[in-house]
Amino acid sequence: MSATLPQSPGTVATFAQLLSSTRRGARLARLLATTQLRAWDLSPDVTERAEQIAAELAANAALHGRVQGRDFRLALTLDTTTGLLRIAVTDARGGQLPVVPTDSATDGETGRGLLMVDALADRWGTEPHQPGGKTVWAEVGHRTS
Repeated sequence: MSATLPQSPGTVATFAQLLSSTRRGARLARLLATTQLRAWDLSPDVTERAEQIAAELAANAALHGRVQGRDFRLALTLDTTTGLLRIAVTDARGGQLPVVPTDSATDGETGRGLLMVDALADRWGTEPHQPGGKTVWAEVGHRTS
């Protein structure tokens, strides 16, 4: 006879908030993300990277994804079993999805944000959001090294 030990089911913690597509909304998104991430008591490595990613994605949504009268959405999802955190920002402007700029495209005063997201996230990407808009997401987990 073999017995199996009971296993606790994995849980997913979530946070989501609609915010105005303004600088104030982007600033509030950063503050709300920071508060939630610290409440989840994640490792400092994950928290620090996630705070910066959330701030950058929210700033991009307010600056580049803005459609007059439409909000953007910040969503944080933590898989407590794997420790994987997903940060997703959905804005109202669809069309061309963002890509990491080449070195020659970062000579101006802007354009480096996605380079930072690319460096800080374990992986990231974009998805169209229907009926119009896009979601830019990034995943962050504990790094060993």
